[in-house]
Amino acid sequence: MTTANQYGNADASYQAAGGIEGIRRLVDDFYLLLDSEPKAGEVRAMHPASLDMARDKLACFLSGWLGGPRLYSEKYGSISIPAFHAKWPIDQAHSEAWLHCMKLAIERQGYPAPFAEYLLRQLRVPAERVVQASANRRAAQS
Repeated sequence: MTTANQYGNADASYQAAGGIEGIRRLVDDFYLLLDSEPKAGEVRAMHPASLDMARDKLACFLSGWLGGPRLYSEKYGSISIPAFHAKWPIDQAHSEAWLHCMKLAIERQGYPAPFAEYLLRQLRVPAERVVQASANRRAAQS
């Protein structure tokens, strides 16, 4: 099995991300970029002024999502990422802005290229589901 193929198995992705400390660094860089990237302004405006809770929730979510401890459910309960985000009018441009900031944050981590590519590709899945959930909610309200 190649290193790239092992991501997604057991806690390989969690370990590749540096455990919870590495995930928190990724999340901190992501939110710094969300604050500073011009194309992310609309996405940033969907968040409260303080990003402390958003930081913790994203780090806790990513921990379990990457095969590590399920910190989100332990601390906050269960969540459906698309359903939670459906209350905002999130479109493809918002998704791309979010992914752009995440791509830049991933680049700052010094991850091996196969893991960085894997992680961004995997993050695209929930990002697309959020767009669809938001569109479905808007269609149902019409």
